[in-house]
Amino acid sequence: MGADRKLFEEFLTFSSVLTGFKTFRLRGTGQAEVYFSTVNDIVGEGMVKELLETFRGVVRGAGDDAAAFERGLRREILSDGKLGPVARHVIKLWYVGIWYELPGEWREAYGENEKDRTFVVSPVSYTEGLLWPAIGANPSGAKPLGYGMWATPPRIEE
Repeated sequence: MGADRKLFEEFLTFSSVLTGFKTFRLRGTGQAEVYFSTVNDIVGEGMVKELLETFRGVVRGAGDDAAAFERGLRREILSDGKLGPVARHVIKLWYVGIWYELPGEWREAYGENEKDRTFVVSPVSYTEGLLWPAIGANPSGAKPLGYGMWATPPRIEE
């Protein structure tokens, strides 16, 4: 990865904020580099750099104020016509392992890419999706539940 290492680390930090999972957990999926590469291939390195630079600006502007950070993230990135769709697609990518084609309006405004189509990113991306730990379940038929799991009722966390 070399020169892109810093950008990759920033992508992980940004992804951690978007998903609510620590970077350690994101790395543990085994998909971090694949997802970084996928986003770069589809929207371009320039767009990824702009997204992460905007994120750095939000972090600097908020300082230690969590509410200001949340407002800045929503205003500067998630509500932005250019950066918002990319950020939301990054969230979906981490949770379900699928890259969804960007909206037509976005592609018309910022450029089309033949790679921008809906597809499962890797053979294990779905089973490693953050959806499963978020709901406290395993993907059906893909990961064993463990010995005797059927003997106890499902966990309900409050």
